[in-house]
Amino acid sequence: MSAKVLVREAIADAGVDLLRERFEVDVDLDSPLEEIVGRYDAIVVRSATKLTADVIERAERLKVIGRAGVGVDNVDVDAATRRGIIVANAPESTVISAAEHTVGLLVALARNIPQAHAALKQGRWERKAYGGVELAGKTLGVLGFGRIGQQVARRALGLGMRVVAYDPYVAPERFRELGADRVETPQEVYAAAEFLTLHLPLTPETRGSLDAAAFAQMRDGVRIVNAARGALVDEDALLEALKSGKVAGAALDVFSSEPYSGPLLELDNVVATPHLAASTDEAQDRAGVIVAEQVAAALEGGLVTNAVNIPAIGQEDLEVLGPYVPLAAKLGRLAMELAEGRVDEIVITAYGGLADYDTRLLALAALNGAFQGRADRPVNYVNAPLIAAERGIEVREERSRSARDYTNLVRVELRAGGDEIRVSGTTIGRDNRQWLVHLLGYDIELELAPLLVLCRYDDVPGVIGRVGTLFGEAGVNIANMTVSRSRRGGKALMVLTVDSPPPPELVDRIRAGGFDDARVLELGPLS
Repeated sequence: MSAKVLVREAIADAGVDLLRERFEVDVDLDSPLEEIVGRYDAIVVRSATKLTADVIERAERLKVIGRAGVGVDNVDVDAATRRGIIVANAPESTVISAAEHTVGLLVALARNIPQAHAALKQGRWERKAYGGVELAGKTLGVLGFGRIGQQVARRALGLGMRVVAYDPYVAPERFRELGADRVETPQEVYAAAEFLTLHLPLTPETRGSLDAAAFAQMRDGVRIVNAARGALVDEDALLEALKSGKVAGAALDVFSSEPYSGPLLELDNVVATPHLAASTDEAQDRAGVIVAEQVAAALEGGLVTNAVNIPAIGQEDLEVLGPYVPLAAKLGRLAMELAEGRVDEIVITAYGGLADYDTRLLALAALNGAFQGRADRPVNYVNAPLIAAERGIEVREERSRSARDYTNLVRVELRAGGDEIRVSGTTIGRDNRQWLVHLLGYDIELELAPLLVLCRYDDVPGVIGRVGTLFGEAGVNIANMTVSRSRRGGKALMVLTVDSPPPPELVDRIRAGGFDDARVLELGPLS
């Protein structure tokens, strides 16, 4: 049955068409959401729809929430994560539009353009009252130096401004590349800025961060621009600062409660727009298409690159790590099957060139594989770490530049009590075929497949032929086989890939034929 997608708010036709090519899509902007959300596997929203914990609780089939835009404060991400629902947005879609709108507000604020325009439309020619100040030579403080903050900085530098920016999560090299001065605290921005623009995410820590105490630390006559999130600013404190002259002016595109009709609009030194930063035709089209692609990837088991409740991986890292994600998932599944679900600690190690990249996604993939079929709910990249935490399983990531005979290698190790199970793999060839190279202490070489058969036995003549005969008599075709041994005359491990599930009686016959162990492992088509 095809997955069902609810488009709850208008997005670009190209985005809807992309979804309709693959899924059953309903565009329903009016029906009570609580009554219909349980019918769908995915929902696409913009900023108006509120996906609260109560609504998410009713969404029994929901696998992905797509937000056609940047912010996700209208979605209870924690509630979605607990349910294993991916929350994806379109962070790149509005960057240019938001940056351009910020600069537009900056210029309007400096030169009193809206006020002068309104006066002239009313028949008043007031050149002296609205003369304004130049931006060239002034210092722009930027709080939040992510995608939009960086684009604003580029444009401000082009206007001849000096840029001072704060963001503890952006590498110092990025500030230098753009020509911005990096500082260690918001207070250093306050002390330097003649104009201040906000580009912070809205979190419990940043909510109301521009309050009376912050304004007191700013230069007299500072001008504030906010096209990020209204709740970043304590609006009562801003009102007082504007009235006292501490803040010379403010340009606001966002407010703590919208639509806004409060006292800030009564001040002549406030420039305001009704949340227009992302409202360009180009941005809306991009957002719709990007979020449709993310929803499709989630429903089809692909990699959701813009998920906000999965660690974000840079494009450069993703290009290198991408082929190893399904490999890590299969290794996790294989290790957990061998451990029969008994595990206290999981260690995921990236060897070789992989160690230079952000390998968090490999760890998530291994956990996703490990818990498949072993949880009381569907498992995915979102809730796999939660399942591990709930079970008291410690998860560790490690990296090593040394990979012995391989350029890159992924190892998954499960520990329970004093027992350890290790499996390792790599990819081979242009098509990145997934190869198992180490298993249960044995070095092997075998391409991974959905069905594996493992046999451990004494290294004596005739075993390989006997196994082949048994499988032939049972009508099970052996696709590939590899054998490894600890030492001559010691113990050996045989690993087979087969085209169909061996019947239980075949496995019983192998075990009864003098083998230490024989088991069938189903890895499935994990991505």
